[in-house]
Amino acid sequence: MIQPSVDIEALNQQIHADSAFVDDLNAQTSKVIIGQKYMIERLLLGLLANGHILLEGLPGLAKTLAITTLSSAVNAKFQRIQFTPDLLPADIIGTMIYNPAKNEFTVRKGPIFANFILADEINRAPAKVQSALLEAMQERQVTIDKETYPLQEPFLVLATQNPIEQEGTYPLPEAQVDRFMLKVKIGYPNKEEEKQIIQLNVEGNSLPKIDPVVNPDMILKARKSVRKIYMDDKIKQYIIDIVFATRDPSSYGMEKLKPLIEYGGSPRASINLALASKAYAFLQRRGYVIPEDVRNICKDVLRHRIGLTYEAEAENITQEDIIVDILNHVEVP
Repeated sequence: MIQPSVDIEALNQQIHADSAFVDDLNAQTSKVIIGQKYMIERLLLGLLANGHILLEGLPGLAKTLAITTLSSAVNAKFQRIQFTPDLLPADIIGTMIYNPAKNEFTVRKGPIFANFILADEINRAPAKVQSALLEAMQERQVTIDKETYPLQEPFLVLATQNPIEQEGTYPLPEAQVDRFMLKVKIGYPNKEEEKQIIQLNVEGNSLPKIDPVVNPDMILKARKSVRKIYMDDKIKQYIIDIVFATRDPSSYGMEKLKPLIEYGGSPRASINLALASKAYAFLQRRGYVIPEDVRNICKDVLRHRIGLTYEAEAENITQEDIIVDILNHVEVP
Protein backbone atom coordinates (compact mmCIF):
# COMPACT_ATOMS: atom_id res chain seq x y z
CA MET A 1 0.00 0.00 0.00
CA ILE A 2 1.39 3.39 -1.00
CA GLN A 3 1.24 5.96 1.77
CA PRO A 4 -0.22 9.38 0.89
CA SER A 5 2.43 12.06 0.64
CA VAL A 6 3.08 13.67 4.02
CA ASP A 7 5.08 16.83 4.55
CA ILE A 8 7.12 15.59 7.51
CA GLU A 9 8.98 18.87 7.91
CA ALA A 10 5.76 20.90 8.18
CA LEU A 11 4.26 18.31 10.53
CA ASN A 12 7.38 18.46 12.70
CA GLN A 13 7.08 22.22 12.99
CA GLN A 14 3.39 22.02 13.87
CA ILE A 15 3.96 19.35 16.54
CA HIS A 16 6.89 21.32 17.96
CA ALA A 17 4.64 24.36 18.35
CA ASP A 18 1.62 22.44 19.68
CA SER A 19 3.74 20.59 22.29
CA ALA A 20 5.32 23.73 23.76
CA PHE A 21 3.09 23.51 26.86
CA VAL A 22 4.69 20.18 27.84
CA ASP A 23 7.74 22.04 29.15
CA ASP A 24 5.49 24.23 31.33
CA LEU A 25 3.71 21.16 32.72
CA ASN A 26 7.02 19.46 33.53
CA ALA A 27 8.29 22.63 35.21
CA GLN A 28 5.24 22.78 37.48
CA THR A 29 5.21 19.10 38.42
CA SER A 30 8.97 19.15 39.17
CA LYS A 31 8.30 21.74 41.90
CA VAL A 32 6.65 19.06 44.02
CA ILE A 33 7.56 15.68 42.50
CA ILE A 34 11.23 14.79 42.93
CA GLY A 35 12.42 12.13 40.49
CA GLN A 36 9.62 9.86 39.19
CA LYS A 37 10.05 11.35 35.70
CA TYR A 38 8.93 8.02 34.29
CA MET A 39 5.60 8.23 36.16
CA ILE A 40 4.99 11.86 35.16
CA GLU A 41 5.77 11.04 31.52
CA ARG A 42 3.27 8.17 31.59
CA LEU A 43 0.59 10.39 33.13
CA LEU A 44 1.13 12.87 30.28
CA LEU A 45 0.93 10.02 27.76
CA GLY A 46 -2.49 9.01 29.09
CA LEU A 47 -3.64 12.62 29.08
CA LEU A 48 -2.57 13.18 25.46
CA ALA A 49 -3.73 9.81 24.13
CA ASN A 50 -7.09 9.94 25.96
CA GLY A 51 -6.33 6.75 27.85
CA HIS A 52 -6.84 5.76 31.49
CA ILE A 53 -3.89 4.75 33.66
CA LEU A 54 -3.44 2.18 36.41
CA LEU A 55 -0.54 3.02 38.74
CA GLU A 56 0.87 0.17 40.78
CA GLY A 57 3.42 0.81 43.49
CA LEU A 58 4.19 0.64 47.18
CA PRO A 59 2.80 3.29 49.56
CA GLY A 60 4.63 6.61 49.79
CA LEU A 61 5.89 6.77 46.20
CA ALA A 62 3.94 9.98 45.37
CA LYS A 63 1.31 8.31 43.17
CA THR A 64 -1.55 10.38 44.59
CA LEU A 65 0.58 13.53 44.84
CA ALA A 66 1.62 13.25 41.18
CA ILE A 67 -1.99 13.01 40.02
CA THR A 68 -3.20 15.93 42.14
CA THR A 69 -0.22 18.03 41.02
CA LEU A 70 -0.92 17.35 37.35
CA SER A 71 -4.60 18.23 37.71
CA SER A 72 -3.66 21.53 39.38
CA ALA A 73 -1.25 22.38 36.56
CA VAL A 74 -3.93 21.63 33.95
CA ASN A 75 -6.55 23.75 35.76
CA ALA A 76 -9.15 21.01 35.48
CA LYS A 77 -11.81 19.72 37.85
CA PHE A 78 -10.37 17.02 40.10
CA GLN A 79 -12.10 14.44 42.29
CA ARG A 80 -10.52 11.85 44.53
CA ILE A 81 -12.46 8.68 45.37
CA GLN A 82 -11.05 6.56 48.18
CA PHE A 83 -12.12 3.00 47.37
CA THR A 84 -13.16 0.96 50.42
CA PRO A 85 -14.98 -2.38 50.87
CA ASP A 86 -18.23 -0.62 51.89
CA LEU A 87 -18.33 1.72 48.86
CA LEU A 88 -21.47 1.54 46.67
CA PRO A 89 -21.83 2.25 42.92
CA ALA A 90 -24.09 5.22 43.75
CA ASP A 91 -21.21 6.74 45.74
CA ILE A 92 -19.31 7.03 42.46
CA ILE A 93 -21.79 7.77 39.69
CA GLY A 94 -24.57 9.42 41.73
CA THR A 95 -28.20 8.56 42.46
CA MET A 96 -31.78 9.84 42.48
CA ILE A 97 -32.72 11.89 45.55
CA TYR A 98 -36.31 12.59 46.58
CA ASN A 99 -37.09 16.28 46.97
CA PRO A 100 -40.10 16.62 49.34
CA ALA A 101 -40.53 20.32 48.56
CA LYS A 102 -41.10 19.62 44.85
CA ASN A 103 -42.53 16.14 45.40
CA GLU A 104 -40.17 14.67 42.81
CA PHE A 105 -36.89 12.83 42.38
CA THR A 106 -33.84 14.78 41.24
CA VAL A 107 -30.39 13.61 40.17
CA ARG A 108 -27.47 14.05 42.51
CA LYS A 109 -24.37 13.54 40.39
CA GLY A 110 -21.46 11.69 41.92
CA PRO A 111 -17.73 12.52 41.91
CA ILE A 112 -17.30 10.78 38.53
CA PHE A 113 -18.44 14.08 36.95
CA ALA A 114 -14.99 15.67 36.81
CA ASN A 115 -12.02 15.87 34.41
CA PHE A 116 -9.54 13.96 36.55
CA ILE A 117 -10.74 11.04 38.65
CA LEU A 118 -8.30 9.59 41.16
CA ALA A 119 -9.54 6.10 42.04
CA ASP A 120 -7.32 5.58 45.07
CA GLU A 121 -6.62 1.94 45.98
CA ILE A 122 -9.17 0.75 43.42
CA ASN A 123 -8.68 -2.91 44.36
CA ARG A 124 -10.11 -2.31 47.86
CA ALA A 125 -13.67 -2.08 46.51
CA PRO A 126 -15.72 -5.13 45.41
CA ALA A 127 -16.41 -5.96 41.75
CA LYS A 128 -19.86 -4.29 41.77
CA VAL A 129 -18.24 -0.92 42.52
CA GLN A 130 -15.33 -1.46 40.17
CA SER A 131 -17.75 -2.27 37.34
CA ALA A 132 -19.56 1.05 37.94
CA LEU A 133 -16.53 2.67 36.32
CA LEU A 134 -16.72 0.57 33.14
CA GLU A 135 -19.34 2.61 31.27
CA ALA A 136 -17.71 5.87 32.31
CA MET A 137 -14.24 4.73 31.22
CA GLN A 138 -15.29 3.27 27.85
CA GLU A 139 -18.28 5.32 26.70
CA ARG A 140 -17.48 8.55 28.58
CA GLN A 141 -21.04 8.62 29.90
CA VAL A 142 -22.98 7.60 33.00
CA THR A 143 -26.51 6.18 33.30
CA ILE A 144 -28.50 7.14 36.40
CA ASP A 145 -32.00 5.67 36.59
CA LYS A 146 -33.11 5.84 32.92
CA GLU A 147 -31.15 8.92 31.90
CA THR A 148 -27.70 8.98 30.32
CA TYR A 149 -25.35 11.87 31.10
CA PRO A 150 -22.21 12.60 29.03
CA LEU A 151 -19.02 13.26 30.98
CA GLN A 152 -17.01 16.43 30.52
CA GLU A 153 -13.91 16.23 28.35
CA PRO A 154 -11.07 15.74 28.98
CA PHE A 155 -12.02 12.79 31.17
CA LEU A 156 -9.28 10.66 32.67
CA VAL A 157 -9.38 7.91 35.29
CA LEU A 158 -6.13 7.49 37.17
CA ALA A 159 -6.30 4.50 39.48
CA THR A 160 -3.78 3.33 42.07
CA GLN A 161 -3.32 -0.04 43.69
CA ASN A 162 -0.93 -1.53 46.22
CA PRO A 163 0.75 -4.70 44.89
CA ILE A 164 1.71 -6.23 48.25
CA GLU A 165 -1.54 -6.23 50.24
CA GLN A 166 -3.89 -9.15 49.58
CA GLU A 167 -6.13 -9.06 52.66
CA GLY A 168 -9.26 -7.00 52.11
CA THR A 169 -8.60 -6.49 48.40
CA TYR A 170 -10.47 -7.58 45.27
CA PRO A 171 -8.45 -8.24 42.10
CA LEU A 172 -9.66 -6.19 39.14
CA PRO A 173 -11.65 -8.20 36.55
CA GLU A 174 -9.86 -8.67 33.21
CA ALA A 175 -12.63 -6.71 31.46
CA GLN A 176 -11.88 -3.66 33.58
CA VAL A 177 -8.10 -3.97 33.51
CA ASP A 178 -8.28 -3.94 29.70
CA ARG A 179 -9.99 -0.52 29.86
CA PHE A 180 -6.74 1.01 31.14
CA MET A 181 -4.44 2.12 28.34
CA LEU A 182 -1.36 1.85 30.56
CA LYS A 183 -0.42 -0.08 33.66
CA VAL A 184 2.57 1.70 35.16
CA LYS A 185 4.75 0.18 37.85
CA ILE A 186 6.39 2.71 40.16
CA GLY A 187 9.78 2.12 41.76
CA TYR A 188 11.77 3.72 44.57
CA PRO A 189 13.70 6.99 44.09
CA ASN A 190 17.51 6.93 44.20
CA LYS A 191 19.53 8.26 47.14
CA GLU A 192 20.01 11.76 45.77
CA GLU A 193 16.31 12.10 44.91
CA GLU A 194 15.29 10.87 48.34
CA LYS A 195 17.60 13.44 49.94
CA GLN A 196 15.83 16.19 47.97
CA ILE A 197 12.45 14.75 49.02
CA ILE A 198 13.47 15.03 52.69
CA GLN A 199 14.59 18.64 52.21
CA LEU A 200 11.36 19.58 50.44
CA ASN A 201 9.06 17.99 53.01
CA VAL A 202 10.98 18.63 56.24
CA GLU A 203 12.74 21.97 55.86
CA GLY A 204 9.95 23.88 54.09
CA ASN A 205 6.72 25.04 55.74
CA SER A 206 4.58 23.71 52.88
CA LEU A 207 4.87 22.32 49.38
CA PRO A 208 5.40 24.85 46.58
CA LYS A 209 2.24 26.24 44.94
CA ILE A 210 1.34 24.77 41.56
CA ASP A 211 0.33 27.34 38.95
CA PRO A 212 -2.24 26.36 36.32
CA VAL A 213 -0.34 26.62 33.02
CA VAL A 214 -2.66 24.61 30.75
CA ASN A 215 -6.44 24.62 30.32
CA PRO A 216 -8.65 21.72 29.18
CA ASP A 217 -9.12 23.24 25.70
CA MET A 218 -5.35 23.12 25.14
CA ILE A 219 -5.36 19.42 26.07
CA LEU A 220 -8.19 18.68 23.61
CA LYS A 221 -6.30 20.55 20.88
CA ALA A 222 -3.12 18.60 21.68
CA ARG A 223 -5.06 15.32 21.38
CA LYS A 224 -6.03 16.26 17.83
CA SER A 225 -2.36 16.98 17.07
CA VAL A 226 -1.36 13.59 18.47
CA ARG A 227 -3.75 11.90 16.02
CA LYS A 228 -2.09 13.75 13.11
CA ILE A 229 1.38 12.37 13.90
CA TYR A 230 2.60 10.28 10.97
CA MET A 231 2.84 6.51 11.42
CA ASP A 232 4.29 4.51 8.56
CA ASP A 233 2.72 1.21 7.48
CA LYS A 234 5.89 -0.59 8.60
CA ILE A 235 5.40 0.75 12.14
CA LYS A 236 1.76 -0.38 12.09
CA GLN A 237 2.87 -3.83 10.98
CA TYR A 238 5.48 -3.87 13.76
CA ILE A 239 2.75 -3.15 16.33
CA ILE A 240 0.55 -5.91 14.87
CA ASP A 241 3.44 -8.39 14.96
CA ILE A 242 4.15 -7.60 18.62
CA VAL A 243 0.50 -8.06 19.66
CA PHE A 244 0.04 -11.22 17.55
CA ALA A 245 3.20 -12.65 19.10
CA THR A 246 1.47 -12.47 22.50
CA ARG A 247 -1.38 -14.60 21.09
CA ASP A 248 0.60 -17.09 19.00
CA PRO A 249 4.32 -16.95 19.88
CA SER A 250 5.00 -20.16 17.93
CA SER A 251 4.42 -18.42 14.59
CA TYR A 252 7.25 -16.04 15.48
CA GLY A 253 9.74 -18.77 16.40
CA MET A 254 9.11 -18.56 20.15
CA GLU A 255 7.70 -22.02 20.91
CA LYS A 256 9.03 -21.82 24.47
CA LEU A 257 6.53 -19.04 25.27
CA LYS A 258 3.42 -20.95 24.17
CA PRO A 259 2.97 -22.97 27.41
CA LEU A 260 3.55 -19.77 29.44
CA ILE A 261 0.83 -17.57 27.89
CA GLU A 262 -2.83 -18.24 28.67
CA TYR A 263 -4.12 -15.36 26.54
CA GLY A 264 -2.58 -12.46 24.66
CA GLY A 265 -3.43 -8.86 23.89
CA SER A 266 -6.83 -7.93 22.42
CA PRO A 267 -7.32 -5.54 19.46
CA ARG A 268 -7.57 -2.84 22.12
CA ALA A 269 -3.88 -3.55 22.82
CA SER A 270 -2.99 -2.76 19.19
CA ILE A 271 -5.04 0.44 19.22
CA ASN A 272 -3.55 1.63 22.50
CA LEU A 273 -0.01 0.73 21.47
CA ALA A 274 -0.41 2.85 18.31
CA LEU A 275 -2.00 5.78 20.16
CA ALA A 276 0.53 5.71 22.99
CA SER A 277 3.38 5.58 20.45
CA LYS A 278 2.02 8.71 18.79
CA ALA A 279 1.65 10.44 22.16
CA TYR A 280 5.25 9.48 23.04
CA ALA A 281 6.46 10.98 19.74
CA PHE A 282 4.48 14.14 20.63
CA LEU A 283 6.31 14.37 23.98
CA GLN A 284 9.59 14.10 22.06
CA ARG A 285 8.41 17.08 19.94
CA ARG A 286 8.44 14.90 16.81
CA GLY A 287 5.86 14.61 14.00
CA TYR A 288 6.41 10.94 13.20
CA VAL A 289 6.65 7.61 15.06
CA ILE A 290 9.83 5.53 15.12
CA PRO A 291 10.20 1.91 16.32
CA GLU A 292 11.88 3.09 19.53
CA ASP A 293 8.66 4.90 20.50
CA VAL A 294 6.77 1.60 20.28
CA ARG A 295 9.42 -0.29 22.24
CA ASN A 296 9.57 2.40 24.93
CA ILE A 297 5.91 2.17 25.93
CA CYS A 298 5.31 -1.49 25.03
CA LYS A 299 5.59 -2.88 28.59
CA ASP A 300 3.13 -0.34 29.99
CA VAL A 301 0.54 -1.12 27.30
CA LEU A 302 0.87 -4.92 27.35
CA ARG A 303 1.80 -6.01 30.89
CA HIS A 304 -1.84 -6.12 32.05
CA ARG A 305 -3.10 -7.70 28.82
CA ILE A 306 -1.10 -10.92 28.89
CA GLY A 307 -2.48 -13.78 30.98
CA LEU A 308 0.05 -16.17 32.48
CA THR A 309 -0.42 -19.93 32.91
CA TYR A 310 0.26 -21.76 36.16
CA GLU A 311 3.48 -23.01 34.60
CA ALA A 312 4.75 -19.44 34.11
CA GLU A 313 3.84 -18.50 37.69
CA ALA A 314 5.57 -21.63 39.00
CA GLU A 315 8.73 -20.63 37.16
CA ASN A 316 8.44 -17.00 38.39
CA ILE A 317 8.14 -15.72 34.83
CA THR A 318 6.45 -12.31 34.59
CA GLN A 319 4.64 -10.49 31.82
CA GLU A 320 7.67 -8.20 31.52
CA ASP A 321 9.91 -11.20 30.81
CA ILE A 322 7.59 -12.30 28.01
CA ILE A 323 7.38 -8.81 26.51
CA VAL A 324 11.18 -8.47 26.50
CA ASP A 325 11.43 -11.85 24.77
CA ILE A 326 8.93 -10.77 22.13
CA LEU A 327 10.67 -7.44 21.51
CA ASN A 328 13.97 -9.30 21.09
CA HIS A 329 12.50 -11.70 18.52
CA VAL A 330 10.07 -9.63 16.44
CA GLU A 331 11.89 -7.98 13.55
CA VAL A 332 12.29 -4.22 13.93
CA PRO A 333 11.44 -2.24 10.75
